Amino acid sequence: MAEHRRFFPGQGPQPLASLLAAAGIKLEGYPERSFADVAALAEAGPDEIAYFETARHRGVLSATRAGAVILREADAVALPSGCLPIICAMPSLAFALIAAVFHPIPRGTGQRHASAAIDPSAQIDPSADIGAFAIIGAGAEIGAGCIIHPHAVVGPDVVLGENCTIHPHASISHAICGRGVVLHAGARVGNEGFGFTPTAQGGYVTMPQLGAVLLGDDVEVGANACIDRGALGDTVVGRGTRIDNLAQLGHNVQLGRSCVVVSQVGISGSAVLGDWVQVAGQAGIAGHLKIGDRARIGAQAGVMRDVEPGADMLGSPARPARVKMREIATVQRLAAAALKPTTKKDN
Repeated sequence: MAEHRRFFPGQGPQPLASLLAAAGIKLEGYPERSFADVAALAEAGPDEIAYFETARHRGVLSATRAGAVILREADAVALPSGCLPIICAMPSLAFALIAAVFHPIPRGTGQRHASAAIDPSAQIDPSADIGAFAIIGAGAEIGAGCIIHPHAVVGPDVVLGENCTIHPHASISHAICGRGVVLHAGARVGNEGFGFTPTAQGGYVTMPQLGAVLLGDDVEVGANACIDRGALGDTVVGRGTRIDNLAQLGHNVQLGRSCVVVSQVGISGSAVLGDWVQVAGQAGIAGHLKIGDRARIGAQAGVMRDVEPGADMLGSPARPARVKMREIATVQRLAAAALKPTTKKDN
């Protein structure tokens, strides 16, 4: 469909040699040719590039009109005549790299909207963009190529490294960010954590939240996600981690490198996740737990104990996936037996 072209016009045509180079694919054996853009396998035309990753789309592959398809060598036999196979081991990765040639990440060019409220003490690189009604607090530091979209708020003394993007209505305070950090619309980073202590009279006194948030290079925070600042230490999100929409990280949570936290996940205060941990949608992790490297937490799981590195966990309370699946199978067999009709012999 062409409707998306008004939002993503693309920088095409591009020579095939440049596209292959961007994806790290050797040029030998490929013709001299140009392509206009990338597109979905079922919608691509003769001047567009698509990709094929999973077997369930094999019927679409054999009928595609794409000019070229990125795919594994074993799948190339299913291509229709005239479609150019681009062979690689990781088609989705190659496609992402090629798509970025047509649609590069926007970078700031030094635009300043007259309605933006910028404190005179803020240090803003001349190449950064500041959108309409954005607010930049005192002492904030904004690096080269950053884009602060309309109505975004960058609080006092916040540090944004190069090429960060703060989308509309997102806010960030009490935070230091590396390069390439992205906050999507409505994200809240650096708010006061949920910390209080009871009084003798039955009320509560809020505990001072005196820590910060540290976001590593290339961290992305989804729309309306929340990351609380630390109570005394810091809340830390490691390099390359992806946090989906509507997720919540409590104060002093520590996430390692390249973690994936899916929508509606809640991670309680002071939980520590290692590198490459994956937490599926609506899962919850109790406070002060340790989740080992490369562990995977299933959707809607409730984690109440430490998790070993590499473990797969399911259910609430969360248990090792194999154990949980055996439990489910046992319950299903018992239920089937209980519902099985019985016959009575005549007396």
